[in-house]
Amino acid sequence: MLPEAIRREIGQHFVLGYHGHDVSDDIKSLIQTYFVGNVIMMKRNLQTLAKEAGHEQPLLIGTDQENVTYAATGAQLKLLGVNWAYSPVADVNSDMRNPVIGVRSFGDDPVQVGKYVIASAKGLISSNVAPSAKHFPGHGDTHVDSHLALPKIMKTKAQIDKDELVPFRMLIESDLKPTDSTIMIGHMALPLVTGSDEPSSLSKKIVTDILRKELQFDGVVVTDCLEMDAIADPACGGCGVEEGSVRALEAGNDVIMICHTMDRQVGALQKTYEAIESGRMKVEDLQQSGVRIRDMKTRYLGSWDDVLKDLQDPGFSDKWSKAKADSVQDIETAYANSIALLQPGAPGVLPLQADATKKTLLFTPELESLNKAVDDAEGVLRGKGGEVRNTVGASFLALAAAISQRTKSEHIVVDWPSISNVVFVLRNANTATWQLERLKIVVEEAKSSGVKLVIMSSCTPYDLLGVSGLESYPCLATFEFTPPAFAAATRVLFGESAAQGEPPVKFSS
Repeated sequence: MLPEAIRREIGQHFVLGYHGHDVSDDIKSLIQTYFVGNVIMMKRNLQTLAKEAGHEQPLLIGTDQENVTYAATGAQLKLLGVNWAYSPVADVNSDMRNPVIGVRSFGDDPVQVGKYVIASAKGLISSNVAPSAKHFPGHGDTHVDSHLALPKIMKTKAQIDKDELVPFRMLIESDLKPTDSTIMIGHMALPLVTGSDEPSSLSKKIVTDILRKELQFDGVVVTDCLEMDAIADPACGGCGVEEGSVRALEAGNDVIMICHTMDRQVGALQKTYEAIESGRMKVEDLQQSGVRIRDMKTRYLGSWDDVLKDLQDPGFSDKWSKAKADSVQDIETAYANSIALLQPGAPGVLPLQADATKKTLLFTPELESLNKAVDDAEGVLRGKGGEVRNTVGASFLALAAAISQRTKSEHIVVDWPSISNVVFVLRNANTATWQLERLKIVVEEAKSSGVKLVIMSSCTPYDLLGVSGLESYPCLATFEFTPPAFAAATRVLFGESAAQGEPPVKFSS
C-alpha cells in the first residue's frame, strides 16, 4: 500500500460529491479513509470531519452557482461555508442549437463575454469565494451535450484563438492574481487542434500546452464532472471514470471532479494509487500540482482556526438575514435591466391594461427535460419530500401570481368572452416546436376574439427565429424561467417599467 502521505496528496486532487443532506458513511469514508480534500455543495460540519481526519488544510467546498448577482450571491455562499463557485460560464454561444450552454453564456461576442466573466469573477472574489471560469477551451460552438456524448468542435487553433479562447485569455491577462481564479476544463474534442478525438479534459495539448504554457495560467485547473457520458460511457467513446481520472491528471489538471457515484469515486482514487505504484505517474508531479491547491486554500480558507471560528459564529443568523436583504435590490435591478423586447409587435398591444371585468389569460408550457446540467438528478421534478412536483413548474406559477396581483387572471383555462389579454410563454420552442403549433392555434383564437396577445421567451431568445406570421405580436425575453425574472417581465407587461435589456446574441436563420 502507498504511504499515507502520498494517499493524502492524491486526495487533494479530487473534488467529490455525495447524495443527501446529511453526513453519510460514504462521505465520511472519502474524507477520513481516502483523505479527499475537496467536496461539492455539502453541509458546513464537513470541515470538522476533515479536521478530525488530520487534514493539513480545510476542505474546499464547491457548488455549481451560475448567472447570479455574483457579489451578493458570493456573500451568501461564504456564510454557508461554500468557498468555490463553478462559474462564471466563459463559453461564447456561437451555435444557437447548443443544448447545454445557451442562456448560461453571456452571449456570442467573445470580448463582451470576457468583460462579463472578469466582472463576475471579481464579484465572487469580493466575497472571498473562488470563481472557476468554464468550460475551457470553449463549449459554445456545438449542438452536442457532453453529458450525453462527446462534442466535436471542428475548428482550427487560429479559429479558437479569435473566438473561444478570448474570454479565458482576458481573464488570465486581467489584474487578478493566479491564486484568485480557477478554470474548469470541458469534455469536448477539437480534432483540428489536438490531432485526435481525445476530450479536452484528458488532453495534454489543451491543458498543459495551451492553457498552462501558451496562455500562462498558473492557477488551479479542475475538470468538469467525469461522470458525463463523454468520459464515462464507452459507447460514447469514453474511457471510463477511473481511467479518465488518471489521464486527466497526466494531462495537467490539478483537481478531478466526480459528482455522484461512490464506486466510481473510490475506483478513481484506487486507479490513481496504482498509477503511482506502477510508475505510470510520478508523485513529484502531483506534489508540484498540489502547491497550487495549497496556495488556493490558503488564499480562500486561511487556517483551521479561521474556518472553525466561522462555523461557530454566534452572529450567523443576523449576518444571513442581512446578506439576504442586501441582495434583494441587486436582484431587482439586475432583472429589470435584463428583460428585452425581441420584437415590438403592432402598436397598442403593450402595455397591457388591467381590466376589472375581464381576465388576462396565461399559457405556459409543461416542463420538459432541458439538459442534464439543470435537470433533476433523477430526471423527475420532485419537492423536498420526494413528491412529484406540479408539471407547470414553480417559476411559472410565480409568473401567474405576479399577473394576478395586477388584474384578474386565468392560468391555462380558456373562456374567451371573458378574456382581454393573453400572455403565451415559450421555453426553447426552437427545439420543442410543439409549443409553436399550440401558439398558432391560440393566435387564431385571440385574433378572432379581438384580445391582445404577448409572447414571452423564458429561456433561449431563439424561439421565434424563422417563424413567420407572428410579427405583429410583441415578444419579451426573460432569458431564464425564475420568479425574479418573471416579476421583472410582468412589470414590463403592464407598463410599470420599460424593457431595458438587449439580446446578447445576433439572430440569423
